Amino acid sequence: MILIDLDGTLVDSVPDLHFCVDRTMESIGRAPWTEDRVRDWVGNGVERLVKRALVGQLDGEPSEADFNRALPIFMSFYKDNVSKRSMLYPGVKEGLAKLKQMGFRVCCVTNKAAAFTEPLLKDMGIYDTFELIVSGDTTPKKKPDPMPLLYAAEKFNAAPADCLMVGDSSNDVTAARAAGFQVVCLPYGYNHGKDIRDSKPDAVIDTLADLPALLA
Repeated sequence: MILIDLDGTLVDSVPDLHFCVDRTMESIGRAPWTEDRVRDWVGNGVERLVKRALVGQLDGEPSEADFNRALPIFMSFYKDNVSKRSMLYPGVKEGLAKLKQMGFRVCCVTNKAAAFTEPLLKDMGIYDTFELIVSGDTTPKKKPDPMPLLYAAEKFNAAPADCLMVGDSSNDVTAARAAGFQVVCLPYGYNHGKDIRDSKPDAVIDTLADLPALLA
């Protein structure tokens, strides 16, 4: 079984997330952020993204009142803008098609809520590729906890040692190691400005289209 992350691995979703962050900030009387700043904040779910936008940094907590005010505004904007500006990364469709041809069970695992995950995958034209989709609200815990990965493995009665996680961030590597999965990473995604090689995945590939040859 191969589990593949969504944001930063399959889809560059930052343009839509940036749009929604800025509309949210404007709605509560705050200044907008640059796309590059938002890009560094993506990767731990939209709740964490909204908190980062409110405090203006990767770590820290806004006031409960500010967060409770901003989150539903962001959710409303994102519901209508989940895929208008997002795009597949190069090599994604080719890589997915080849993996299916090779007989792998291909699934998607993401910290994004199902209400946003499924429309995005459908709009990107890859929804039907996946035999299972594990969203951020499918299990009680999200990556970097191993629970979503182990949930998927259990669904397919697959031993963790026979499973591969494909992602773009240290969260993916941490979750894979804790679950007993192997892990391959892409270098172009959302890892808070850090080189994914520093997290020591088993391999780093340029595009998803390179994965079939690596596995072969």
